[in-house]
Amino acid sequence: MSSVKPKLTLLAETLNVSVATVSNALSGKGRISPELAEKIRQTARELGYVPSSAGRALRTGRSGVLGLVLPDISNPLFPQIAQAIEHAASLRGYGVLIGDSRGDALGQAEAVSRLIDRGVDGMVVIPRRGTRVADVGCPVAMIDSPSTPGNTVSADHCDAGRQMGQHLAGLRHRKVVVLATSARSIVQADRIQGLRDGLGADAELDVVYIDAVEQQFGPGCSLGLADRVAGGATAVASLSDLTALRALTELQGAGLSVPQAVSVTGFDDLLWSSVVTPGMTTMRMNMTEIARLAMDALVRAIEDLPRARDSQPLAVVSPIDRVAMTLVVRASSGPARKAVPAEVAS
Repeated sequence: MSSVKPKLTLLAETLNVSVATVSNALSGKGRISPELAEKIRQTARELGYVPSSAGRALRTGRSGVLGLVLPDISNPLFPQIAQAIEHAASLRGYGVLIGDSRGDALGQAEAVSRLIDRGVDGMVVIPRRGTRVADVGCPVAMIDSPSTPGNTVSADHCDAGRQMGQHLAGLRHRKVVVLATSARSIVQADRIQGLRDGLGADAELDVVYIDAVEQQFGPGCSLGLADRVAGGATAVASLSDLTALRALTELQGAGLSVPQAVSVTGFDDLLWSSVVTPGMTTMRMNMTEIARLAMDALVRAIEDLPRARDSQPLAVVSPIDRVAMTLVVRASSGPARKAVPAEVAS
């Protein structure tokens, strides 16, 4: 088999169309029927045609590469989001370079700077909690909470909290421990507000911020969940599946059965959430749709730019949508246990 890369001319000759038609079909531009465009792309795949990124850069003045800045790639949620972003970008003919903030505001700024230095046409940023992304010299699509100024698209975290609160209320949970990572997280603040709305005004919420507890007692310390269950709490509503797993481990280690003694719920529906014991009730994020909307907005902003960029500041891509999350009910949540009369308990 020849190792020579097929050229646009070979594709055009094979299909008996012009080189311009082939180029427009592969770039998604021009007025070409969907049927012909798909036929051209299929033939290109069969012939092993790989477009020259260097040639495209010379023609368009663009690199064909996007940046993606993640807050902490060690968190299993973010590789899943990265995969969705990369797929959405590839469908539009873009490659993706990833920068990791490593959970640090300075690391986020450095990651953005490195991507700019590499000539990305635009970037998607999932900001570290409590931070914002200012003008960086290229279009930016930001995935965060709808409450974040300049946000482009996100899951509807408040509505997701409301759905989870309604689920727990339906199981007659009225005293709930809310397990959060940090008070600085806008996403988790939205989820807490949603939980309050869904559970109702008569519910008692005990919000525990893990970073504050660990600052006092050290990393990996007990969160005191067994004591809270002894004090009447019947559910632990964690604001991520990672913290839900920590809660599950601590409660089971204390001899408390889930969900018979206490229910545990999470957020994000990570890959392992269905295989822990018991399976985790959680909120599933539609990462494919979020990635599609972010990429549509970003590519539209890139293509609206003049070929030769002037010195005018480039705003963060304007907000476009919020995406509903889906409640996934598994075995970790069940009816609230009945209160034991004081005379029996003694």
